[in-house]
Amino acid sequence: MLAIGQEVQLQQGEPAMIVTGYASGMVECRWYDGHCVRQEAFREEELMAVGGEQQQAC
Repeated sequence: MLAIGQEVQLQQGEPAMIVTGYASGMVECRWYDGHCVRQEAFREEELMAVGGEQQQAC
């Protein structure tokens, strides 16, 4: 499970995003696209932690 505040990105690469919450089984993320802050929800399987593997909850 990804933690709120964790930096993630799509499995295909960019953009780097921050996990802001969970809703309806989806991971909510925010990122800055160079012009404004974007927000979107993704399935957890679409995301990976930046700098390595997904962290497991203890």
